[in-house]
Amino acid sequence: QLQLVESGGGLVQPGGSLRLSCEASGPILHYYAIGWFRPAPGKEREGVSWISSSGGSTNYADSVKGRFTISRDNAKNTVYLQMNSLKPEDTAVYFCAAAAASMATRKWYEYNYWGQGTQVTVSS
Repeated sequence: QLQLVESGGGLVQPGGSLRLSCEASGPILHYYAIGWFRPAPGKEREGVSWISSSGGSTNYADSVKGRFTISRDNAKNTVYLQMNSLKPEDTAVYFCAAAAASMATRKWYEYNYWGQGTQVTVSS
């Protein structure tokens, strides 16, 4: 059973940066595509960024493109989300999720395992 634990959230001023981590325990992470999600109005969960199992393919929601960077270190069983130029509208609980597939998607229901979430608050 794959278990995911997010960390790195916190309170930051607009324009600031945070780096979220998603650490896996159990099966080796490199078999899984990983996505970062957050709640959004009118949606169950919004895909923020997602990365293939190898790390060779990355994608971003339009709202974070150019500000967020997803990466993974399979040797450390960890996926990261570097968030720069943060805006108040980025405030949310961020969840990482794993899909038993090589390619990742923005669709939350295609992910099999979820972490407990980490709170990000952007406020002055």
